[in-house]
Amino acid sequence: MDVPSIAVLGASGLIGQFIATELVRAGFPVVPVARRFTAAQKNAFGTRALECPLVALDAQALARLLAERRVDLVVNCIGLLQDSGRERADDVHRGFVARLLEALAAQAKKPALTPNPIPNLTPLLVHLSIPGSAREDETTFSRTKRQAEGLIAGAAVPFVILRPGVVIASAAYGGSALIRALAALPLDLPARESGRPLAVTDVHDIAGTIAIIARRWRGGERGWGVVWNIMEPNPSTLGAVIDAFRRRLGGPRPIGRLPSWLLEAGARAGDLSACLGWRPPIRSTALCELRRGVKGDPRAWSAATGIRPASLETALARLPATVQERWFARLYLVKAVVLGSLVIFWAASGLIALTVAFGAAIAILTSHGFPPALARAITVLSSLGDIGVGVAIAIRKTCRLGLLAGLAISLFYMVGAAVLAPDLWIEPLGALVKTGPAFALMLAALAILDDR
Repeated sequence: MDVPSIAVLGASGLIGQFIATELVRAGFPVVPVARRFTAAQKNAFGTRALECPLVALDAQALARLLAERRVDLVVNCIGLLQDSGRERADDVHRGFVARLLEALAAQAKKPALTPNPIPNLTPLLVHLSIPGSAREDETTFSRTKRQAEGLIAGAAVPFVILRPGVVIASAAYGGSALIRALAALPLDLPARESGRPLAVTDVHDIAGTIAIIARRWRGGERGWGVVWNIMEPNPSTLGAVIDAFRRRLGGPRPIGRLPSWLLEAGARAGDLSACLGWRPPIRSTALCELRRGVKGDPRAWSAATGIRPASLETALARLPATVQERWFARLYLVKAVVLGSLVIFWAASGLIALTVAFGAAIAILTSHGFPPALARAITVLSSLGDIGVGVAIAIRKTCRLGLLAGLAISLFYMVGAAVLAPDLWIEPLGALVKTGPAFALMLAALAILDDR
């Protein structure tokens, strides 16, 4: 690459993808970097996209990446709401930022890569963080985010720390997806959560801010070391934001409030699913952060950039309100119900056949001419297969494979019964007939499985 470029780290996320796309549209050379891109993102970014396990890289590897791509400005959009699986918020926020700062500082000392390089200088770091202050931080998420800010402020690296509120974009992920889903319910949140202050940020304001910073940096302005809140000046409440989405999407009128205990139970269930590799938007950390509220003073940012922050109404006016938006809002929470039901369906059917109904299952097979030993073997194998499908669906990494296996096994059961024991199709409880709706439910789960 012959000209300096902007590296957007975490470019597969809601904010990172939008920033990278808008910077490209504005004419900047951009290197979108993420651990993994979807097929649609790869098609959009083309050869610019760089798949790389960023958080796993040490400082030397990060320095090589920046040098090879001729990066003079880094936008860090990487974040993790809560510890899950092998990922830890402390390493994603504080640890990675420490390694990134070391890599950035090394750029001023790097050898020339071309005969006519740009003057070696430390690249500018634009870091996406969260609003608030250290005394308000109660979760590992917020504490490690704040510690990362401290590392940046104490390093010999030019920086701009951006603190957006709840980001509104045409895409939906995490908190923004949850707000859409809540707007599709005929229930308000409990009063405690509904009344918390919630300042929103139009994602266009974030991208516009970074474009201004990039132009000024390329124009020779070097004295960067600021922290800006990017959000509407007068925060709404969480309940008011949900109501605004409800009006925009044509959601139902609330007929009551969601019980507090159900919200708490949902957060605990979210924590449990995170241990299986899922990233649900409602977890104990998210609930704690919502109860804390989101607010900040955007005047310094607005004065420095000339950007007038978009209001909630302005941000929502940019969003489509089409039937596909309403489908997504209605299906978002249903997705957890669908997958959870399939996990229970497959695991329970296998366990029942392997335990209390073992004799009955063998009797069905022997009554159709199967030798007892073969009937026992088939019952054990099919039961273990059913349990395996349930476990696979429960784990995010293997969920798609589990659903495909469930479809294949269901077809095998239905076709096998039609050939070997057709009378099972008309037995009073309709066990095989019920396999058809389960088959359709797995198709629906596959259709809505993707998060991005």
